Amino acid sequence: MPRYKLTLEYDGTPFVGWQMQENGTSVQGRLAEAIKAFSGEDTIPRGAGRTDAGVHALGQIAHFDLAKDWACDKVRDALNAQLRPDPISVLACELVPDGFEARFSANARHYLYRIVNRRPPLALERERAWHVIQPLDAAIMHAAAQVLIGYHDFTTFRSTECQAPSPMKTLDRLAVSRHGEEVRIEASARSFLHNQVRSMVGSLKLVGDGKWTANDLQQALEARDRSACGPVAPSCGLYLMKVDY
Repeated sequence: MPRYKLTLEYDGTPFVGWQMQENGTSVQGRLAEAIKAFSGEDTIPRGAGRTDAGVHALGQIAHFDLAKDWACDKVRDALNAQLRPDPISVLACELVPDGFEARFSANARHYLYRIVNRRPPLALERERAWHVIQPLDAAIMHAAAQVLIGYHDFTTFRSTECQAPSPMKTLDRLAVSRHGEEVRIEASARSFLHNQVRSMVGSLKLVGDGKWTANDLQQALEARDRSACGPVAPSCGLYLMKVDY
């Protein structure tokens, strides 16, 4: 039974998230419907990252099995035809060994968070970035972010609904940089807790606008208490960029 690996991009705005839920349309659900429509087989694709409602992806990975051996180009094109007009695109399809798992075989996940830092409202970037009016100091944000690098108890930056068995995670990279009006926060780790990136970004925003210092961020981390976290950044600015294997 061949196993297929997909590389996907999608606009998360109209979806309840990656994972199938009863309260709306999910990316996983639409992909399963598309697979059924072209192959006639019922299968549930498994994703590398369970992106939340409104979160986007430029490099989500998924895998699924089919009884029939299809050409990869045929699978890619057939899925894209079935997914229209939803904002989901299968960028690539390839055959992988039976032991490959989109989630558990991953060595690293890379996320980007985008803030557009200006006073005028967003037109083209609406639902694509967090609009922050107050001036942000990206250099100070980057310096403060380094206190979160490494192996820590990230309870402060973890959703109360997180199902991970432990709050201990190793954050490999957290970089903040300014590109004109845009402030970019890039985060890399083997895996993340639920809402971890958005929680860290929300706290870093407080550093950037002068409400917090790097020491405040350090104390929030060491508190191991969800109530010590800054406001969680909105989902619209978050992108799953790439998954390493």
